[in-house]
Amino acid sequence: MKVTISRKGHFSAAHRLYNGHWNFQKNIEVFGKCAYYHGHNYKYVVSITGEVDVKTGFVFNLQKLKDLLFEEIEEFFDHKNINLDLKEFTSINPTAENIVIFMWNKINKSISKITSYSCLKIILYETENNFVEYDGK
Repeated sequence: MKVTISRKGHFSAAHRLYNGHWNFQKNIEVFGKCAYYHGHNYKYVVSITGEVDVKTGFVFNLQKLKDLLFEEIEEFFDHKNINLDLKEFTSINPTAENIVIFMWNKINKSISKITSYSCLKIILYETENNFVEYDGK
């Protein structure tokens, strides 16, 4: 029997959307005010779908998921300037799309060492109304 479990999390981080191959005016035309450094209070939901383990009754231990997300996501991003503080984004524009893909890869690598599952999905809220979703496909 497959079940989906989910865990919410959050972090605060700054970034700017900027393509270094363009001049400043082109960046302003494409990214508008987001070409300037600004911050967000990001929220996210990580969902894991898998078979319920008959021994534990879990798809995945939620305490382990909480700890993993804190270590892999919240400590990594919280109170950072994504463009300047995170070497992984020196050549990647930190759009919500690129951040959620990065998060998925990081979490997938950690979780797949612990258990097997059929689907990992992350929803990342940049604002209350703007969010992206990624499931590895």
